[in-house]
Amino acid sequence: MNEKCHTSSNEKMKVLENQLDQHRMLMDLGRVIVSEIDMDALFNVIMDRTRHFMGTEKCSVFMFDSERNELWSRVSTDLETNEIRFSADKGISGWVFQNRLPQIINDAYGDYRFYPGVDRKTHFKTHNMLCVPLINRKGDCIGTLQVINKSTGLFTPDDQELLLAVSHYITIALENAKLYDDLKVLDKAKERVINHLSHELKTPLAVLAAAFKRLYQLVNPDENPNALKTYQRGRRQIERLVNLEIKIGDILNQRPVAEQLRLLSIIENAADLVDAFNDLSDPQKKEILDLISQRLDALFAVSKTKLEHIQIMPFLESILQEAKTGMGTRDLEIALRVDDDIQLLMDRSVLRKVLSGILKNAIENTPDEGLIDIRADLSEKGLEIAFQDYGVGITKTNRDLIFGGFFHTQDTDMYSSKRPYQFNAGGAGADLLRIKVFSERLGFSVRFVTKRCPYIPTDTDLCPGRISICKFVKDRDGCLTTGGSTFFVSFAGETINAH
Repeated sequence: MNEKCHTSSNEKMKVLENQLDQHRMLMDLGRVIVSEIDMDALFNVIMDRTRHFMGTEKCSVFMFDSERNELWSRVSTDLETNEIRFSADKGISGWVFQNRLPQIINDAYGDYRFYPGVDRKTHFKTHNMLCVPLINRKGDCIGTLQVINKSTGLFTPDDQELLLAVSHYITIALENAKLYDDLKVLDKAKERVINHLSHELKTPLAVLAAAFKRLYQLVNPDENPNALKTYQRGRRQIERLVNLEIKIGDILNQRPVAEQLRLLSIIENAADLVDAFNDLSDPQKKEILDLISQRLDALFAVSKTKLEHIQIMPFLESILQEAKTGMGTRDLEIALRVDDDIQLLMDRSVLRKVLSGILKNAIENTPDEGLIDIRADLSEKGLEIAFQDYGVGITKTNRDLIFGGFFHTQDTDMYSSKRPYQFNAGGAGADLLRIKVFSERLGFSVRFVTKRCPYIPTDTDLCPGRISICKFVKDRDGCLTTGGSTFFVSFAGETINAH
């Protein structure tokens, strides 16, 4: 009796050990699968790892294409990788997809539902298979997973339970990969917008500036006393467009060299504009062509960063003074709290563009009589410079889009492009995109926290622009508790030098 109990106990221990080993292998398999987000690579990882894990000769994943009502999969032959497609109601995979139920088929060609077309295309012979549906968190079936030709015999219910566990990881990984592909498409679209704006701005601005100056020279001031004001107003607008084009150039220039090779089409388009000047007999012809050439060189030259030790306190003071000059009659309190002995190893030009861009953004989103607080904090992790405004804040809808570029937080119908530093100034939204590109290139980070003023919850709600005329708060202290945003720029510890 004792011997039987001992034998039974050993068998139970072996079963538990096998189950524990399976769980370990399953966790490892899940970790590997969900760590891959490229769809092409993911198919290979799933097929290879799942095949080994399940002990089968082959593994495949069929995804559902809703537009064509088809199941499709990437399959590898001896020479290349192709797609297999068939109707979503065909074969064992189609039945599992439609009914959302797993199936064990231990005699594939003996089952009326089996579709031999896949075998013919892949030059493979299916003997038995286990197929399970891939169901996401929303309860939608996005495809099927199947393992084929078990090496140790027939598929069992235990195999089915194990593959169902694997399928959860695979479903998550496939949806993550699809999201990643969708984001890449959006990024391509954004790049096309940038390319288009760069092409449309750079040469016409040079021509407009030269032509505008020439027209003013031909005007008789005595006959046209308002000519000077008109000229100055037009020149300011051209300067605004030139500044925008420079920001676009910075965004493009900070991409890796491999990325820039894809932008060469801009040069080809610019050649058409150069040809358009061939008929000019004006002495300005050479000057205009030189301007075009200079802008092309500036656009496509790979920027070289020049690292130097920058004393943060005087550097921020100079940026603040520049902003105060640009603000004109704006009524704002800007507090600066930085230790005198902090130094940062960084490219001076890039740092100025980043910090001045964030400060400008804070000023434009803070009503008159409001407050902006600038501070720098040192920790073991490094230096963090914070720009905190007590302005209107960013709506929940816009928070994920704020670094997207060419994006303004006002409703389109309310949008108007005002002079820089004015409250609620519009602009093209290139500043924050440029800052994000700089951060990715040079290894610092940018983040923000925000609270939208509850009295103007949507983009169509407008702040009056001065605290004393706001009907919702009694005084300045009341306004300072309603909303605002803080942008943090963080630098790693090795770039900091504090005395």
